[in-house]
Amino acid sequence: MSRLFKFLTSGPRLFWLPLFLVTWALSTWSFALYKALDARWIIRFPKQYELPLDVWISCAMSWLVEEAHFGFFSFRDLTRFIAAVIELPYQMVRSLLIDGFSVGQGQQAIEIAPSISWIAIIGTMAALAYYAKNKALAWLAALCFAYLAIFGQWESAMVTLASVLIAVPIGVAGGLMLGILSYRHPWFERTLRPVLDLMQTVPVFAYLVPILFLFGFGPVSALVATVIYAMPPMVRISTVALQTVPEEVIEAGRMVGCKPRQLMWKVLVPTALPSLMVGVNQVIMLSLNMVIIASMIGAGGLGYDVLTSLRRLDIGGGIEAGLAIVVMAIALDRVSQAFAIRRVRPRPDPAHPFYQRYPLTSAALALTVVTTLLSLYVPAFRVLPEAVTINTGSIWTTMMEWINITFFDTFEAIKTFFLTSLLLPVKRFFAGIPWIWGILVVGIAAGRLGGWKLGLISALMTLFIAANGLWAKAMITVYLVSVSVLIASVIGIPLGIWAGQSARANNVIGALIDTLQTLPSFVYLIPVVMLFRVGDFSAMIAVVLYALAPAVRYAAHGIRSIDSELIEAGKVSGCTERQLLLRIKLPLAAPSLLLGLNQTIMLALSMLVITALVGTRDLGQEVYIALTKANTGQGIIAGLSVAFIAIIADRIVTALARNSQERLGIK
Repeated sequence: MSRLFKFLTSGPRLFWLPLFLVTWALSTWSFALYKALDARWIIRFPKQYELPLDVWISCAMSWLVEEAHFGFFSFRDLTRFIAAVIELPYQMVRSLLIDGFSVGQGQQAIEIAPSISWIAIIGTMAALAYYAKNKALAWLAALCFAYLAIFGQWESAMVTLASVLIAVPIGVAGGLMLGILSYRHPWFERTLRPVLDLMQTVPVFAYLVPILFLFGFGPVSALVATVIYAMPPMVRISTVALQTVPEEVIEAGRMVGCKPRQLMWKVLVPTALPSLMVGVNQVIMLSLNMVIIASMIGAGGLGYDVLTSLRRLDIGGGIEAGLAIVVMAIALDRVSQAFAIRRVRPRPDPAHPFYQRYPLTSAALALTVVTTLLSLYVPAFRVLPEAVTINTGSIWTTMMEWINITFFDTFEAIKTFFLTSLLLPVKRFFAGIPWIWGILVVGIAAGRLGGWKLGLISALMTLFIAANGLWAKAMITVYLVSVSVLIASVIGIPLGIWAGQSARANNVIGALIDTLQTLPSFVYLIPVVMLFRVGDFSAMIAVVLYALAPAVRYAAHGIRSIDSELIEAGKVSGCTERQLLLRIKLPLAAPSLLLGLNQTIMLALSMLVITALVGTRDLGQEVYIALTKANTGQGIIAGLSVAFIAIIADRIVTALARNSQERLGIK
C-alpha cells in the first residue's frame, strides 16, 4: 500500500498542473459523459449502494430514548435528571436577574421577592471591571449594560446573560477536570484529542439536532448544547497550561511535602491560572455565541429576537437586537480578558473590617440591597420604564431602506460582478467533479503532502461523504469555503503584513480585528441580509467577515517574528523594500501564513453552516433541515461530513506548514 501511494504521489512539482488540468477537463465534461453514456453514477454515487447510516442513527436514538435501561433507571430518566440539575440553577439565576421569585404558576403566581435592580447589575459589572483592570474598563462595562437598558433590550439581554452565567461555570469546571485528567494520564490525552478535534470541527447546528431529540425544546437543551460546544477549548488550554508549569515549581511543591491533590490545587493550578483565564475567556465568548444560535431550540433572549426579526424581515428590530448582542459581547470579552492578564494582588489585612478589605464588593452589595428594596415601591428601580427607553427600530428601518434605494444599482453591480466572474465559475468547476475522481484526487493530494496514511484517511472520509448521498452538497460547501477563504486571504494577508511592519497601522487594524472577533457569528447575517438579501453572495460576505481575523493576525505575527538580523543582511546586500518583502519576509513568514490559512478555513466552515439561514444549498442547509424536522440521523451525518472536510483541510494545510518549516530550517 505504501509503495503504491509513493508511486502515485511521487514526481516533480509539475505534478500538480496535470492533476488540475485533468480535474478541470472531467468537471467540464462530466455531465456530457453522463448523458452520452447514460451513466448517472459518473456524477452521483449509485442510489442503491448509498449507506443508510442516517436511518440507523435515527433508529438507535429512538431506541436510546424510548427503550434503553441501565438497571434501576432508563436513559430517559437520566436525561430528565440532567435537565433538572441544569434547570434549577438556571431558573434561580433568571429569577435573580429579571423574573423575580414567585410561588405558584400562571395567573395564580404570587411574587415573594423581586429581581435585582437594573442599576445594581450595571454597578456590579462596573465594579468587576474596575477590580479586573481600571476605571476606563469600568466605564466601558457600565455604558455597555446601560445601553441595554436605555434602548429597551434589558429583558432579552438578561435572559441571554442567565444562560451564559450557567453555561460558563459548567464548561470551565468540566474542561478543567478533563484537562487535569489529560495532564495526569497521557493515554487519556491521546484518546481525548481526536474527540476534541471532532467536537471543534462539527458545525454548531449539528450539536442542536441530537440534543433537541434527547432533551426536547427549551432553554435546558440550549444550555446542554452550549456547554458541549464551549468546553473543548478549555480542555486544550488546561492541558497545555498544566504541562507548561516550570519543573522547578513542581519540585518545590514536592519538597515541602505536598500530596498529589495538594500539588495540583495549591501549586499547579495557581501557577497556571493566567493561562487558564484565557480558556475562561474563550468559554465565555463561545457560550455567548452558542446561546444566540441555540435560540432556535428554545433559548430565548437576544438570539430569539434576531431570529424572529430575520424571519419577519423586521430590519429595525433585527439591528436593535444585533447591536445589543454586540454590546454585551464587547463588555463580557473585555472584562474576561482583563481578568486573564490581571496580576495577583496581596491579600488584605484580616484585622480590618469587611468593607475596608473589600470596598468594591461592599459597594456592589450595598447598591444591590438599596436599589432592590427601592424597587418594591418604585418600579422604575426594577426595570427601566418603557416610556423612557429609546426605540431606534424605525430609524434603522428608514436608514436601511434609504441605503437600499440609493445604492441598489451599486450593490447589484457588485453582486453581479462577483457572481459572474468568480462564484458561478468556481461553483460549476466543483459541482462538475465526478465523485470517483474527487475521492482519488483528495487521497493523492493528501498523500503527497502528508504521507500515505493521511492520503488513505482523507480518501475514506471523502468516500463517506459520497456514500451517504451528500457529494453534491459537499461540493457546494467546498466551493463557498474556497471562494470565501480566497477573498479573506487576499484582504487579510496584506492587512496583516501592513500591521506587522507599522505600529500605527497595527493599532488601527488590531482594534478592527478585535471587534470582528468579539461579534457572535449570528450577528454577521443581519447587515448582509439587509443589503444583499439571501443567496450565495450574501453567505460569502458573512463568511469573509467572520473568517478574516486569523488571516490578518497570523500574517502580522509572521512578519514581526522574522529575525531582524536577516532583514539587516538583506538591506546591506542592497535589497529594496519590495525585494525585502518578496524575497525575505514573505518566504520566512510562510509557515505563519499557512497556519493563518488553516484557521481561516476552520472559521469559514463554522460560519458557512450558519449561513444556511440565508439560503445556501450546501451541507449547512442539510443540517438546518434536519434541525427543523428533528431528524437526528440526517443532522449527524451532515455534521460529520462538514467535520471531515474540516479535518482533511486542517491536516493538508498543517502538512504544508510543516514542510515549509522544514525547508526553512525552523523548528
